[in-house]
Amino acid sequence: MWLSIAIVCALLLALILKYVFTTPGPNPFEKDSREAVREIVQRKEKNKVLKQGFVASKVPENLDAVVVGSGIGGLGIAVLLAKVGKKVLVLEQHDRAGGCCHTFTEKGFEFDVGIHYIGDLQEHKPFRCMLDQMTDGQLQWEPLDNPYDWVVLGPPENRRRYPIYSGRTRFPEELKKCFPGEEKAIDEYIRLSKKAGRGIWLLALLKLLPSPIAKFLVHTGLCRRLSFFFEMADRSLTEVVNGLTENKDLRAVFTYIFGTYGNMPKDASFSMHSLLVTHYLNGAWYPKGGATEIAYHMIPIIEKAGGAVLVRAPVNRVLFNGANEAIGVSVMKGQEEVHIHAPMVISDAGIFNTYQKLLPKELQAMPAIQKQLSLMKNGEGGLSVFVGLDGSKEELGLKADNYWIFRENNLDELVDEYLKGDREESAKKVPILFVASPSAKDPVWQEKNPGKSTVSLVSFANYEWFEEWKDAKVTNRAAEYKALKQDFIDSILEVVMDVFPNITRDKIEYVDAGTPITNTHYIGAPKGEIYGADHGRARFSPELNATIRPQTPLKNLYLTGQDVFLCGFAGALAGALTCGSVLLKRNLHLDAIALAKRTRPAKPKAE
Repeated sequence: MWLSIAIVCALLLALILKYVFTTPGPNPFEKDSREAVREIVQRKEKNKVLKQGFVASKVPENLDAVVVGSGIGGLGIAVLLAKVGKKVLVLEQHDRAGGCCHTFTEKGFEFDVGIHYIGDLQEHKPFRCMLDQMTDGQLQWEPLDNPYDWVVLGPPENRRRYPIYSGRTRFPEELKKCFPGEEKAIDEYIRLSKKAGRGIWLLALLKLLPSPIAKFLVHTGLCRRLSFFFEMADRSLTEVVNGLTENKDLRAVFTYIFGTYGNMPKDASFSMHSLLVTHYLNGAWYPKGGATEIAYHMIPIIEKAGGAVLVRAPVNRVLFNGANEAIGVSVMKGQEEVHIHAPMVISDAGIFNTYQKLLPKELQAMPAIQKQLSLMKNGEGGLSVFVGLDGSKEELGLKADNYWIFRENNLDELVDEYLKGDREESAKKVPILFVASPSAKDPVWQEKNPGKSTVSLVSFANYEWFEEWKDAKVTNRAAEYKALKQDFIDSILEVVMDVFPNITRDKIEYVDAGTPITNTHYIGAPKGEIYGADHGRARFSPELNATIRPQTPLKNLYLTGQDVFLCGFAGALAGALTCGSVLLKRNLHLDAIALAKRTRPAKPKAE
């Protein structure tokens, strides 16, 4: 019997190694495509690239693929394919490309809608090297201050501020200064976070292996034995943290960054949280020139290969042949449909939009499609407030950092009460608030807009609070909607002005809020979510991750972006990398690691 088990294990290992390390397809990172860095251009010049409107005559002939959605997952897969010579058309329903990487301008103030800070961008690390190749080396990154985050707990009369430093040794050292006597808890928290984070490799592997092998790993329980990530995935953040310390402020500091994926600590997977902790251990960065720089430097690579990125191009359905194989998409141009054909369709529109809006009813009803939908649920709705200010960052006390402000340290209770509450009452006591100044992070803004500043404020809100106004014109919704929105703005500004005393009402030149239904309109989020499908504990079960993969149950239809892998900029890009691995039949995750090793400067020889 033991011999049989050994033979089965050996065969399984051989199969896994074959699919991990064999590389029959072309490598988009084979050649170093970095060019000398060019000057950052004005917004007007960028818009010539980012706002190319859809007309049928602009659709390239003989396409290799059509991508629905121009978020980082859509642009990412298009660039990867373009770098191996594929002609790709990216279609975006909004009037500018970029998805959550786009910006908008009001009264002279430019606001980022989704990019606030990104980690793991040290030079010659895989993530940075990959981004360099996907933007021809043009995307520049500005490091944030250290500390890069501040956690603020409590009411005005008893606010406690805790700095979060980057640095693998400095991060725990500074926490220990704030919490003497909690050294053991802090060390164990970091040890668990690092160990769980390192196990992410198996999540990627489950999506790349042939489905029968992936299912074998799931149903035998091997996933939890092979990866500490999956071993810890079922455990809530609250459970793990409460087991480490009785100090309620330290518990809050351990869990504060849950706002970057959208699940309160009691519902969050510790494994998901560990990825964020390790993501920022070596620092945080912001794109120099603002978030539009990302799409602006990716689109030319797509165009160079004969493709295009076209906006104001709402895809209303995927086209199928009689064998239920995807053969293209239909775009609404006015009241008419324009059909665009391609041998593969890749959706960055999210799993719910793709399956529930772009498929015909009979295909939506397929058991395999319904199984995937049953495994996922919508994430929490996002609420953003955008503030334009008269004053420089020095005058206003703004720095290249972020503030996470909580009404108290009982985070689960606060968020739970808020989301279950009456909307008018909840508007007056927003429990969690992320505060950042894009203008303070970006030296280009400071050069071109002296004496002016921007602040972005982010929290969560129920889609249902605003749902009754979802069908009204976005710029002219009812007075009741505007009043509710103003209630949120007023209560949020009250907190901001208390924490930042140099920001006063007379300094505010522009303020407005985006609600969950705003997100639905501009970025196509079905329930106003900003992180795609929900990232609670169920999202990290081995079964789900072996089932939700780039290949869909329908031939020639693929998924990319956040819903394939994880949320956020890095997660969506990993989704593109995973999709590219399937389409190009090679492990691009390993190619990114090899790229980093290849481009790393040689160590000087000792004399």
